Amino acid sequence: MAYPADEPLEADGRGNSLISFARGDEAAPPRDAPLPAALAALWRAGRVLMVFDRYRQCWELPGGSIEEGETPRQAATRELLEESGQQPDEQLRFVGYARFALVPDRRAEYLAHYTGSCAETRDFELTEEISAIRWWDLLERLPGYVQPLDAYLAALTR
Repeated sequence: MAYPADEPLEADGRGNSLISFARGDEAAPPRDAPLPAALAALWRAGRVLMVFDRYRQCWELPGGSIEEGETPRQAATRELLEESGQQPDEQLRFVGYARFALVPDRRAEYLAHYTGSCAETRDFELTEEISAIRWWDLLERLPGYVQPLDAYLAALTR
């Protein structure tokens, strides 16, 4: 089921917008725009895992580009591990496809969204890209900027 909006579901301060979110069949991705990325909302004790991206200077959900020969699910799982050192207790569960309008040219792209949980945390090691991780309850104030698009997507998995 798709949730289109006359107004964006969410927007960030840079001009990027979440236009719609479609729950449905993971095996039937949308074909009207590219699907270059996947992300994961990993939950533990009522809190979602957020990573602090050094380059974008914001808290966001772990995720990134789908590499050649990789499924979106594999990309979400790999990015979760690479960016945070964390792994879900079971295979990530598909949530849906998020459609974005991205700056500077308002190009349309989709992102595959997954969720999972873990009972225990693993050690985190700083990376070139990620400087910190936090388990966030979606309400508390985090130090720095929280990417509102990711906060919205995290809330869809709660």
